[in-house]
Amino acid sequence: MDKIANWGKSDDARVEDAIRRGASRRELLQMMLAGGVAMSSGVALLSRATDAVAATPVSGGAFKAAGFSASTADTLDPAKASLSTDYVRCCALYNRLTQIDKAGATQMELAESIESADAKVWTVKLRKGVTFHDGKGLTADDVVFSLKRHLDPAVGSKVAKIAAQITGIKAVDKSTVEITLANPNADLPTILALHHFMIVADGTTDFSKGNGTGAFVLQSFEPGVRSTMAKNKNYWKSGAPHVDSFEFFAISDDNARVNALLSGDIHLAAAINPRSLRLLEGKKDFVLSKSSANNYTNLNMRLDMAPGNSKDFVEGMKYLVNREQILKSALRGLGDIGNDQPVFPGNIYRNNDLKPKPFDPEKAKFHFQKAGVLGQSIPVIASDAAGSSVDIAMILQATGANIGLKLDVQRVPPDGYWDNYWLKAPIHFGNINYRPTPDILFSLLYSSDAPWNESHYKSEKFDKLLVEARGMLDQAKRKEIYGEMQAMIAEEAGTIIPAYIAGVDALTAKLKGFEVNPLGGMMGYNMAEYVWLSA
Repeated sequence: MDKIANWGKSDDARVEDAIRRGASRRELLQMMLAGGVAMSSGVALLSRATDAVAATPVSGGAFKAAGFSASTADTLDPAKASLSTDYVRCCALYNRLTQIDKAGATQMELAESIESADAKVWTVKLRKGVTFHDGKGLTADDVVFSLKRHLDPAVGSKVAKIAAQITGIKAVDKSTVEITLANPNADLPTILALHHFMIVADGTTDFSKGNGTGAFVLQSFEPGVRSTMAKNKNYWKSGAPHVDSFEFFAISDDNARVNALLSGDIHLAAAINPRSLRLLEGKKDFVLSKSSANNYTNLNMRLDMAPGNSKDFVEGMKYLVNREQILKSALRGLGDIGNDQPVFPGNIYRNNDLKPKPFDPEKAKFHFQKAGVLGQSIPVIASDAAGSSVDIAMILQATGANIGLKLDVQRVPPDGYWDNYWLKAPIHFGNINYRPTPDILFSLLYSSDAPWNESHYKSEKFDKLLVEARGMLDQAKRKEIYGEMQAMIAEEAGTIIPAYIAGVDALTAKLKGFEVNPLGGMMGYNMAEYVWLSA
């Protein structure tokens, strides 16, 4: 008994050490039997130790990953980031004041604390001992400069509309910043977790070096091609990152992206189209990571251009959408039925009572006749850049043909899609990633001056409700207002959201530490800092 008890004091650790030294399963069991451990107990112990070793980060290795979209407009300026490839690079090079964890909760990052007594004036305390890649220490001036950039029209920040609520930013001392809002907004700490609010060094005008406080130091960057980075050996987070280098690029074709994974050229293939998942069936050395339904591909009809300027055309399209078929066929069941508004399932403010328009081709035909579009050829722009949009468009085209509606689906290349077609073409598709609050979604996508107002929806009432809800501390009333706004979008805007999509990233089984994050695929685009490569 004494022998077994003494051996058991550090049995897990001893087996873990032996596993790391390369001991075989047979050798391990013999070692445990010699130590007085029963066979049944030894198998359980071996299982625990093996799992522990697998969960223990390993340092070293060159991590390579492929996204699905890139552009010559790719940027290292966080304020201008708009694609997943931008977000991945920015997450590797920079840090935010706060971040969203895997449970969707807001956690501090560069900020030690963010506090307010009235949700209008906020005090930010910064962490000590944080340095930029060039050796400069992080100070309040860097935060003030980074936030003020979003208020400068010359910068062209993608979150200028959201940042506009900030009326004052000042450094109280070297490690304290005071932020004043036009109206109270309890969501500020969560808003600061958006990828665009990365902190850059005071006075930065040249972003080609990617000088941040992040886990990796930039080695090379070719917009639209690839980026390479090396481990930041002076990173302020202890033990991170685990890999020595990170290379990221885009392979727009889904099958080619999966084949690059299968051949060992990359460790992760992001955002796999449901059609391409069959290539991975039965492959035991690869893992599929399915996120919650945290993005959507939507059909946008600009209300300021024909045919979307006809309410009957927009109404007809909403009745033409066979949501069940799209979810089953285009998305292979990976998602939830959408109700034409952007607040994702699971959000506490989501209006779950809002039902989508039913699939009703006869009602659709009635509205198309009133709009005078039957018999006309109507261009619809789709691209693999907006995931599954081509499949969705083909389903709509086939359904429309049955009632005399001629949808001319024009499939365009992913490269340049977001610059040349998104927000511009009369009828086109978008792809929107998760945002943690309704205020962010509405401000980015549906307010009259929203930077990504995909259908050019404008409503004075909606704009007023947005400001009213933002400053409301009564959560029940706030939820009621947000519910009304979701109904307005579903009924009045020119956007159709047939389904909320569960993203799927494919990775080699050797890639460890990968977890889903509600901010989007690839661990909320922040994977490089946390993953490691097993032997």
